[in-house]
Amino acid sequence: MKTEKLTLIRPFKLESGVTLSELDIAYTIQGNPATQPVLWVCHALTGNQFVNEWWAGIFGEGKVFSEKDYCIICANVLGSSYGSTGPTNAPNNITFNDFPEITTKDMVKAHKILANALRIDKIDILIGASIGGQQAIEWAAQKSIEIARLILIATNAIHSPYGRAFNEAQRLAIQGDLTFGLNSETAGKEGLKAARGIAMLSYRSYEDFQRKQGETGHEKRKDFRAASYIKYQGEKLSERFNAYSYYRLTQAMDSHDIARGTGESLEAILLGIKAKTLVIGIDSDLLFPPREQKLIANWIPNAEYVELNSPYGHDAFLIEFDWLRNTLQKFIRETRKITITTTFKRQLS
Repeated sequence: MKTEKLTLIRPFKLESGVTLSELDIAYTIQGNPATQPVLWVCHALTGNQFVNEWWAGIFGEGKVFSEKDYCIICANVLGSSYGSTGPTNAPNNITFNDFPEITTKDMVKAHKILANALRIDKIDILIGASIGGQQAIEWAAQKSIEIARLILIATNAIHSPYGRAFNEAQRLAIQGDLTFGLNSETAGKEGLKAARGIAMLSYRSYEDFQRKQGETGHEKRKDFRAASYIKYQGEKLSERFNAYSYYRLTQAMDSHDIARGTGESLEAILLGIKAKTLVIGIDSDLLFPPREQKLIANWIPNAEYVELNSPYGHDAFLIEFDWLRNTLQKFIRETRKITITTTFKRQLS
């Protein structure tokens, strides 16, 4: 699978008011949108357009979602490191630290431009987890395209103070790297490693660290497995991502609020989403706790809430593939023929 690229040679105005003179959108497409139902994937923070690689448990031949059954599209988000316009490849030299702040609304605006270019006016399934879920629910809330089925995993309708605090701690770590601010793709690399270490504390759970990073015996005074794990995760990310993109994308996550700029309440916006919706929470998720998904499911008229019991925390959506396959297949079977109706919503405990 190769990356395609759409280049928009006209101004792209960001929510902040800053205008990019042009825009690149890197994406992958499997199948034909003219003859197959469209499945659009919104990727998570440091993900990319190659959904079959990072979500291989549910995407690919013989999996829940394959190009035999769907035209699968995944676009690299604005601000990322994988080909779309971002801090390392922006026009007019507004690169690196000069790259402007972006929001999830800006990301969705770019998705709609790509959909228009591909002549797509209906999405059969829109799916996203984490910040990918934030993009998906924002797109559904905007009603700029018809969405039949919506799958939201470990996400929210407005980012929480707790999540914003975690992200600010990560940005402080990046700012503490004295190379951050230089015009280089490797600038801020050590700060990025530290930021990723902080993030891993929110992506996994206490139980997961106990099970996987615990020590045998009682003689150690240093060189603990948990420390090695955090360092390894930082090193791994710093080899494939850059600090400038990470900085801007965490700000975009913080910006997430589907009601901003609408003049309506959060509840009213959710009530207006007509897609048949599956909302998945993870019981051990610290970053996006189940109460956030229950709120979404309680207010979207045609929503079902399902909870995954897992020791892995937020990252369970990248690990618990057997459970996900069963849950997604059940949802697909039950929603093959969709009639959109307004239904009474029970209060979720």
